[in-house]
Amino acid sequence: MTKFIRQLVALCFGLMMLVGAQAADTREYVLGAGDIVRVTVFQNPDLTVETRVTETGAITYPLIGSVAVGGLTLPAAEKLIADRLRDGGFVLKPQVNVLLLQIRGNQVSVLGQVNRPGRYPIEIANTRVSDMLATAGGATINGADMVTLVGTRNGQPFRTEIDIPSLFQPDGIAADIPVQGGDVLYIHRAPVFYIYGEVNRPGSYRLERGMTVMQALAQGGGITLRGTEKRIRLHRRNAAGTVEAIEPDMAQPLQTEDVVYVRESLF
Repeated sequence: MTKFIRQLVALCFGLMMLVGAQAADTREYVLGAGDIVRVTVFQNPDLTVETRVTETGAITYPLIGSVAVGGLTLPAAEKLIADRLRDGGFVLKPQVNVLLLQIRGNQVSVLGQVNRPGRYPIEIANTRVSDMLATAGGATINGADMVTLVGTRNGQPFRTEIDIPSLFQPDGIAADIPVQGGDVLYIHRAPVFYIYGEVNRPGSYRLERGMTVMQALAQGGGITLRGTEKRIRLHRRNAAGTVEAIEPDMAQPLQTEDVVYVRESLF
């Protein structure tokens, strides 16, 4: 019985190590256009080369010519070069090492309302939208809850909008898609509404989801002693572009660019 338990524990440990190794493999860096690498072959100093991955994802290597390494991990690139050297009869048992010197390919631009806009490299495979937003410092206080991703997939233009708060819900992982080199992430300025008239803090404010007229009044500091709830007007632009004046109830939801006007009481 004790021997069986030991075997079971060993099997479970082996499975955990295998799963961990597979997870680590999926997170390895993938070579892309613009990366600079150094390729060395053990006991063959003449084959040491520093080269740049071209826009087509290839490098030029002595004896074997062009080698397509774009989209490969470093171990996969090492194996490919070693196979080419061995199959060509140039080196009997090549031990190839590929060292990444500079990461220039596989970059993603993160723009708009983020704390550190710029271009960032995809340092590991399976990097997702949330990872790139974290690298850029996250959204600013004025940033919207939506991020727009623009890029290419399978050679076709690709565009999608992702709800950032939903990424952290139990089923949000499906929307947290992997990014690819050349992608652009853009966070627009958050939608706003305006409130003026007989309120204590007139001005423009961030429009939160599901915000009502009553909540907008609270955001504006409430109605002054000279104002009244009975003389509230909501100015909203319709689909034709014309501004309409509405007499709202307190539970009416607001929309982007709505203007709430609290008029002075007649008595």
